[in-house]
Amino acid sequence: MPGTLYLVATPIGNLADITIRGLDVLRSVDIIACEDTRHTRKLLSHYEISTKLVSYHEHNEDARAEELAKKLAAGASIAVVSDAGMPGICDPGFKIVGRAVEAGANVIAIPGACAFVLAAVTSGLATDALLFGGFLPSKSGERRRRLAEVADIPATLIFYEAPHRVAGSLKDCAAVLGDRNAAAARELTKLHEETRRGRLSDLAKYYEENVAKGEFVVVIERASGEHLHLSSEPDKFVERVVELEREGLDRRAAMRKAAKEFGLARAEAYRMLQSQKER
Repeated sequence: MPGTLYLVATPIGNLADITIRGLDVLRSVDIIACEDTRHTRKLLSHYEISTKLVSYHEHNEDARAEELAKKLAAGASIAVVSDAGMPGICDPGFKIVGRAVEAGANVIAIPGACAFVLAAVTSGLATDALLFGGFLPSKSGERRRRLAEVADIPATLIFYEAPHRVAGSLKDCAAVLGDRNAAAARELTKLHEETRRGRLSDLAKYYEENVAKGEFVVVIERASGEHLHLSSEPDKFVERVVELEREGLDRRAAMRKAAKEFGLARAEAYRMLQSQKER
């Protein structure tokens, strides 16, 4: 009979944040597949667990998933863990799940810590509808296009962000989504855990003036009548074109770049500029 694949959530900071069930699974399986064996060994050593470890990360995920699927088909029990949180959430995991299903193995998730959930419930923003967008693109233009795609979705928006990019991301969020209420959470469950709340523009200014440390979760209030369709409003688009011209681009180049950032077709961008001229 095929074996069982367990997706085990591990602590995102505080080692006490693992369930009794999770520890029992890690003790009982044949193999633990993990992102970084050194990192996971610290957790296992803390709880005196000696189960065999194998690496399973983004660089070997395809080959390792194939190998582990064969073991599952032969009846092995395998746990998958990431360095922190739930495997498969912005971490390796989904490929081995797919292969396990193909092999006829059971797939069971063991619940536990997940950073975006913790940030959402402590943000003070509505949690009845959430959109988790993972990491935003690192480049501003791509980031603005991604934000424009989700601007009108009637759900609280949640993104992961690196400390060196958080100020720029918050600034882009304010420009594309409007100056919504937001929360920026960092170092969740750790000694220096902090959640700052306020308008996107205020948070952007704070992290421009202060060094950002730790991985961030940014939570942004849902679109309202005040913010709907902001990403396609002519005024905002024209403001961006003028801003780019001040930076040294000519009108045509500025229009092309702004259109790319706002996810607009060139014809639509030209129409917006012309309509503003005629006002």
